[in-house]
Order: sequence, then structure tokens, then C-alpha cells
Amino acid sequence: MPPKSILIKNGYILTLNHKREIITDGSLYIENDTIADVGKTEDLKGHKAELVIDATNKIVMPGLIDTHTHLAQALIRGCADDVSLVDWLKKYVWVLQGNFTKDDGRVSAELCMAEMIRTGTTSFIECMIHTRYGFDGIAQAVDRVGVRGALSKIIMDSTGYADSADIMYPGMVEDADACLKETDEMYTKWHGKADGRVQVWYGLRSLGAVTPELFKDVARRAREKQTRMTMHLGEVVDDVRYVKDNFGTNLTTFAREHNLLGPDMVFAHGIHFEDSELKVLAESKSNISHCPSSNMKLASGFAKVPQMLNAGVPVSLGCDGGPSNNTYDMIREMRLAALIHKSYVNDPLVMTAEQAIEMATLGGAVAMGIDDTVGSLVSGKLADVILVDLQGLSVTPASNPVSNLVYSGSGDAVDTVIVNGKLLMQEKRLLTLDEEQVKANAVVHASKLLERSGVDISPKWPIV
Repeated sequence: MPPKSILIKNGYILTLNHKREIITDGSLYIENDTIADVGKTEDLKGHKAELVIDATNKIVMPGLIDTHTHLAQALIRGCADDVSLVDWLKKYVWVLQGNFTKDDGRVSAELCMAEMIRTGTTSFIECMIHTRYGFDGIAQAVDRVGVRGALSKIIMDSTGYADSADIMYPGMVEDADACLKETDEMYTKWHGKADGRVQVWYGLRSLGAVTPELFKDVARRAREKQTRMTMHLGEVVDDVRYVKDNFGTNLTTFAREHNLLGPDMVFAHGIHFEDSELKVLAESKSNISHCPSSNMKLASGFAKVPQMLNAGVPVSLGCDGGPSNNTYDMIREMRLAALIHKSYVNDPLVMTAEQAIEMATLGGAVAMGIDDTVGSLVSGKLADVILVDLQGLSVTPASNPVSNLVYSGSGDAVDTVIVNGKLLMQEKRLLTLDEEQVKANAVVHASKLLERSGVDISPKWPIV
């Protein structure tokens, strides 16, 4: 039986509370699914727990939250490297995903979640689940594995991408009425289920794949259900050109006119907003999921993240997907988010390690609408907690563990993962997934998918 109470002691606790206090030689006491107490080890020694974890030489911190991920793309990791974006979509990603079966969708989701747990991610926003991926099977996997996930059903009624018309692979095309019907069904079946860990959202496709009328309809439906929306916006400069040529306006004005602004919206990437639009995003409390690895790999550009944060725009972090990152490691993503903006604006002070951690924890909780229950280690919040080892070569000496975590660390250093007070990984061993079986399933399904789709992802160098 899993322990009903856990005491984590002797750790270096990043509370992310309102004072951003760090507790040295700290302890955290969990009862059932909730953080019951947090403070100095000496002050918490009276708690008698069923399980005691010694966190000496470890960071204890809130679980990481990935606010833009593609579960289905774990299975096609490395399928489209070093190619331009349109070719990336048309020749590789869409073709592969357009040949998915529901079993492929489940296997890919399990592979992705296994990597997430191993690298410290406890919550995520899956941005677009196609009908062919099997929403129901993916939701069942989330329930069984124990992570916290917002699952967004794809919504679309056109086949374009930004200002490129009719370019979508046939296997990726869906009917609007069928999309909406399935979202309703999955919302009824899964929203709020799995001890509250599953949310069901609307995952709007990019500009060019959704008509103005459908944008407005989805915004109305989401708010009637009191659920949330996500979509790619401003990832490519073509988005800017699309709204200017077709609507004579900019991205945020288009979003406002189609009822897409608000705290219940997560815009992925958000690279190509004009400076004047940041105030609109801030005032509407619209969320931006910053995806630095993906943006750099696909040469999409540099989001104005420091300016967004200064303007009060809520910003979180996302790993994106297997072909565009190519990992689901949020600690690596924190590092890149803290580094690239320094170089881009020639200012080493423009982003800090602390800001990167905030985006990966509290920022993600805000984006998911769950910041009242997760994102910081304070009494009364749900126990989503990770332990990160500070004894590896790359993080020694740990004179400043915050710096080491962001600038020296990686997900490989994550030791223990707890969600809702339940252990999902302990001492680097996955407890809710058979890691070897997950990997074996992925290899088999990926091989059959490549054969079925006819996509060649061989290295560019000759193979002998």
C-alpha cells in the first residue's frame, strides 16, 4: 500500500511561496495528497510519517509544469531535424502523425510521460489531440500513470497553415462538428476525473486552419464549460502576415475580436507580437508558453520574454515535441530560457535563474488555472514535489543550488517525484510505469509507423 504520510527531511527547499523563501536543512510533511507542514527540520521532527525520505544534498521543489507539449510526438522524436518549417510539417511531422493509430497514440503518450516523470515534470498541457490518437486511451494512461494533465482536443475546420492555404496532410484533417462532438464527450467523461488530475480543454489549430466563426464558437463553448483553450499564435512571421492581409490588423487585435484573449487562454510560442501588443496581453492576463528549444531549432525567432515579464504578461515554459526539441526535459528548458535572452539583447542581467524557475513552476500553474493548489510548497497545497540530486559532477560544488539547478543541471538529476502525495518515482526508479516495456513498445510502434507512412529519417551521412 502506498504511504499515507511522507516526511521529506534535511533538504534544500525552494518553496516558491510569496516571499520566495529558501529553507536550508528543511523538511516537508505530506498527509494523503496535501502538504501539511513545511519548515526547518528541527521544527518538524515531531511528525511521525509512514515513509521518511532523507533529502540531504538534494533540492526539494515544486513539480515542473510543461505548458506546451505534444504527447504524440514522442514516438516521432528526431524525425525532422535540420529542415525548414513548412517541409518539417508537410514532409515529415504531418505525414507521420497522419498515419497514427490509437495504439500509437497511447504508446507515445506513455513514452512521453515516462520521460516527464524521470525529468521532474508533474503537470502538462497537451495542446492538440487528434481523433486518430485516441483521446480516451490517452486519458486512461494519464489516470494510470499519476501525472496531472490538461488534454486538449484538436479543433479545426480548414486545411491551411497561416497564409499557406490547403497544405495539410489528408490524414490530419478533421471535421469541425466531429471535433466539437468529441470534445463534449471527453469533457463529460474525463474533466475533473482521476482525483482531479485530468482537465479537458479545446486545442485550436493554428491560424489558417480555423475560421473566424469557429474561433468565436469555441471561445463561447469553453467559457460555458468553465474550461480553457490553447493554440499556437505568433510562432511564425506568417501569422502576422495572415491577420494583416486578411483582417487588416495585428495578432492581439485579431484575438480580441474573436474572444480569444483572457486568463483561460494559453498562446504557445508568442514570438512575433509587436511591443505595443504586450500591454494587451498583460491587461487580458492571456498566458504565453515560451518554448525556447523549439523556437531555436526551427529558427522561428526570439520571443520578447523579458519585456513580457516586465509588462506583467503571465509566461510559462513548454518543451513542445519530439521533432522540435527533441526532449521533454524542463530543466534543460529552464537553462535555455535563462540564457538565450541575455545574448539576444546583449544584457546578462535581462533574465535570471530565479525567473526561469518561476516560469517552470508557478507560471505553469497559472497557465493551467491551478495556482491555488499547486506550483509552490506551502501548507494546504497539493503535494506535487520533486527532489533533485546535487551530488553529480556537473552540479558540484553546490555552493548556489539555484544556479546549479538552472545552469548546470538536467533532468537526469531528478531523484524522486510525487504527485497528489503519491510517489511516481523514488530513487530514480519509475513506480507507475514499466520503463523497459515502455521503451520496447515505442521502438516497435515507431518502426511500424515509419514503414506505414513511407517517411525516411535516415542520417544525412552515408550508412555502410
